[in-house]
Amino acid sequence: MINDHALNDKPTVIGERVRLVPLGPQHAEPFWQATLDPENRRLTGTRREFTLEFVRAWCADRATQPHRLDLAIEDRTTGDYLGELALIDIDHDSESAAFRIALGPGLPGRGYGTEAARLLLGYAFEQVRLHRVQLEVYSFNSRAIRAYQKAGFALEGRLRDAHMWEGRRYDVLCMAALRSEWRAPAQ
Repeated sequence: MINDHALNDKPTVIGERVRLVPLGPQHAEPFWQATLDPENRRLTGTRREFTLEFVRAWCADRATQPHRLDLAIEDRTTGDYLGELALIDIDHDSESAAFRIALGPGLPGRGYGTEAARLLLGYAFEQVRLHRVQLEVYSFNSRAIRAYQKAGFALEGRLRDAHMWEGRRYDVLCMAALRSEWRAPAQ
């Protein structure tokens, strides 16, 4: 059974280089700046344009949202915003959720995403008591695929030609992590 308190009481989770904190108004400006970056938009498949006002309201509202978990990724030393990640689409009957993550411009490939994903998976399995966490990633995003595998996700399937970007079709890969296979990284 899912522990709703672990979803609704937004945690701070501390890792070696990053910490995950409740996404809030203080993260709105760098979050919005990330939505403007063309490479970030391509990697996340973002087509919609966001205004700063919309992002401010959205970030301010995250802590009040039940049955989902939106966290900012911050540098543990400096407190700088590195990105955000979330557990969404919580299915209480199946004890599962979807996962998404977006790092700020220029940050992919430095290990922040892998560490943040591991921290969130640990929280999802150990505190929320989910059985399964799943994600979708575009086939062209090989760096993210490797990071997800390092974090504990396994490839489960492929949606062929499911994503169109700038006139070209790409496969969408389906990946998941299971609590029964989860091994928390050694400290």
